[in-house]
Amino acid sequence: MERPQFRAEFLHPRYWLLWLGLGLLWLVTQLPYPLLLLLGRALGRLMYWVAASRRHIVRRNLELCMPQLTPAAREALLKKNFESTGIAFFEMSMSWWWPKARLRKLAHIEGLQHLQQAQAAGQGVILMAVHFTTLEIGATLLGQLHTIDGMYREHGNPLFDYIQRHGRERHNLDATAIERDDVRGMLKVLRAGRAIWYAPDQDYGRKQSIFVPLFGVTAATVTATSKFARLGKALVVPFTQQRLADGSGYRLVIHPPLQDFPGASEEADCLRINQWVESVVSANPEQYLWAHRRFKTRPPGEAKLY
Repeated sequence: MERPQFRAEFLHPRYWLLWLGLGLLWLVTQLPYPLLLLLGRALGRLMYWVAASRRHIVRRNLELCMPQLTPAAREALLKKNFESTGIAFFEMSMSWWWPKARLRKLAHIEGLQHLQQAQAAGQGVILMAVHFTTLEIGATLLGQLHTIDGMYREHGNPLFDYIQRHGRERHNLDATAIERDDVRGMLKVLRAGRAIWYAPDQDYGRKQSIFVPLFGVTAATVTATSKFARLGKALVVPFTQQRLADGSGYRLVIHPPLQDFPGASEEADCLRINQWVESVVSANPEQYLWAHRRFKTRPPGEAKLY
């Protein structure tokens, strides 16, 4: 996709309210990081009370995936998860507007050599992530040290789309934004020896998925990770991120590439990926994007879960 360009139409009165909201958000984002964390938690608590449909989805997902917890423990986790989502709102604006040097102070990165070694060898990399609430700032902090291409879905509002892409791409001046359905574009960047952020942990429907367990629940799981790795001759390098509890920033870990991947079958690969997702989500459950209807697509004959 081409770089976003400012257009005169963005000055039209129909965008003025959005400009006002963005301006207020920019002002708030200049506050010290500890205050933004407090504001984010407060926003999350408000969202807990007003976003009833999302609250239902999160609660149902926790019931399905963490039945070992007591109802009280799941409810406490649900509230923490909404607080994490509220913080993510300000992390997004930090990623867009904070000076790069200010952002860099929050980054605690491990395993960067795995990306550097692949780059030196001209080897394409699928940077396999999951949808944590910290995904926006995690990609930003890593992108300051290593070029990362990304899958992208255009926003319906042209002005917001411009602001979002401009804010993201300022950290990766030679990065490529690839439409989520652009398979040829994905393979092109992998064969060119580049790294691309990709998260296979959401429900994209029956057409491009097979059913394998996730947290003991049958889940439609995309087979694209195997296909891209095989056709793009790429390594699959797991990537995790965590907002640190002490307020010092974010721990980003680039793990060693998966060995013997793709494997004997797409089913075995999808099961392996889901088991990895289980492990990293279980280690940091309050920061996962539980508001996604992960088990929306059901095998034929099975009842809906939401």
